[in-house]
Amino acid sequence: MLNNVAAVLLDGVHPFELGVLCEVFGLDRSDEGLPVHDFAVVSAEGPELRTHAGFTIGSLHGMDRLEEADLIAVPAGESYIGRDYPPDLLAALRRAVDRGARVLSVCSGVFVLGAAGLLDGRRCAGHWRHAAELARTYPRAIVEPDVLYVDEGPVITSAGTAAGIDACLHLVRTEHGPEIANAIARRMVVPPHRDGGQAQFIERPLPRSRCDTVGDVLGWMERHLDREMTVEQLAERAHMSPRTFARRFQQETGTTPYRWLLRQRVLLAQELLEATEETVDSVAGRAGFGNAAGLRHHFLRTLGTTPNAYRRTFRGPSHAA
Repeated sequence: MLNNVAAVLLDGVHPFELGVLCEVFGLDRSDEGLPVHDFAVVSAEGPELRTHAGFTIGSLHGMDRLEEADLIAVPAGESYIGRDYPPDLLAALRRAVDRGARVLSVCSGVFVLGAAGLLDGRRCAGHWRHAAELARTYPRAIVEPDVLYVDEGPVITSAGTAAGIDACLHLVRTEHGPEIANAIARRMVVPPHRDGGQAQFIERPLPRSRCDTVGDVLGWMERHLDREMTVEQLAERAHMSPRTFARRFQQETGTTPYRWLLRQRVLLAQELLEATEETVDSVAGRAGFGNAAGLRHHFLRTLGTTPNAYRRTFRGPSHAA
């Protein structure tokens, strides 16, 4: 069981990624009936560390604290790529895995795990900007450049920022069950579950340029995801020719009308599967996929999982239907 958790820091640690670990594992939520972890923040480089934001952190535990941890988490940090790491930290990480503990990295923290030899022969995730360098630096690692996180036995690796939240909640779900993970996610006001195989890039409905000529149509599309709609119909609503509308849409959203619509429908289906007891057929109809077969097809292509599997993971086996 995951009881004892240590976040180990190097100089230049990113405060947000450290904050993710503190929020998930470091807060006492026993008043809500949630498990309390024995959480500690450990320094691998002296009694006081500088953060990436410029302030310092003190009152840190020593490296001996890692020897009893069930989970050692390594958050991201400035210049973690291409630097040397303390040999005693790398040895402690290897000992942890050898004795059956888990190790977790957030974003560039994965380079620390690589230096310890823990990525050899394992699938791993990191920020998309670092994927090529990660593969070059650790050629025996199996780098998954687009996914949110990867759970490979005792080694869990995640991409940047919010993907670290996903990986932490996944670990809580694995160790304590979906109800505990969901309760923590509600307190954090974040999605309770995003599958690790999801792409790091998710198209959003926000225009990317100052020129907003399709904003009204985007709003209408989002309110009527269950309707059939063609580019010609959308162009007429925007008072443009289909060709001009398609070009403006691409310029302002970074994607095509079809891809934007598909992504919003998948997002709506996810929300309905998470928050309601509606059947998969009903969810498919409300999200604009027509029937369960259509929803399943697009869920598999977009998320790499089925609607039933997604609901089971999110809400537990009794809710699959």
